[in-house]
Amino acid sequence: MGNGAVSLSQISKRFPGGTQALRDLSFSVAPGEFAALLGPSGCGKSTALRIAAGLLAPDAGTVTRDTNDIGFVFQDPTLMPWADALTNARLPLDLKHVARGEANDRTAAALKRVGLGGFEHAYPRELSGGMKMRVSLARALAAQPKLLLLDEPFAALDEITRNALGDDLLRLWREDGLTVLFVTHSVSESSFLASRVLVMSPRPGSITADLALPPGRDSRLAPATIDAQRRISAALNTALAA
Repeated sequence: MGNGAVSLSQISKRFPGGTQALRDLSFSVAPGEFAALLGPSGCGKSTALRIAAGLLAPDAGTVTRDTNDIGFVFQDPTLMPWADALTNARLPLDLKHVARGEANDRTAAALKRVGLGGFEHAYPRELSGGMKMRVSLARALAAQPKLLLLDEPFAALDEITRNALGDDLLRLWREDGLTVLFVTHSVSESSFLASRVLVMSPRPGSITADLALPPGRDSRLAPATIDAQRRISAALNTALAA
């Protein structure tokens, strides 16, 4: 069983309509790393993430993953409206034919870890946007992944909810030793959450900066976090001006 590392080498992708989404994109995420893929809207971040997950095939280049234990959190929670939170979050275990009793136990534990203990039988219509995203995160965690891929999961949420979910994601990353690849267009979000930020150019996307962030970013207002924001903003501005 692998430890979560993923590598993309010389990836290019053109869609049938003619849009060149990625060109010669290369990066690797080491085991246990929390990497953020940052860039402007339309630069190919989500395309790169789907290629990393194996959900989309590149036209050129290679993808290497040392694990098939992958969790994916989409920008939209994509919950089944007719199913309760437990059933929604249990879906990957059902697809793997895990025994129902074990699947229920693992899923209930995952819901509790994301702050939804007691909401197992709530339906999506009864949940706030942040709670729906917590169900989506629990669904990914229930499968006990080693590699967790997230596609701008907090983009549609208010700042208070977004920060709370970010704090929870950091805690889960540390507790489980996950390898995380997190797509975002937020400089502030990446400066606090990630241990490394990969900055992408406008479409066709490629990596223009690879920034390792220092420790000491224990709050969003810590000097190290503010300094990281400056570095990331400068790298993003350079990418946009190129």
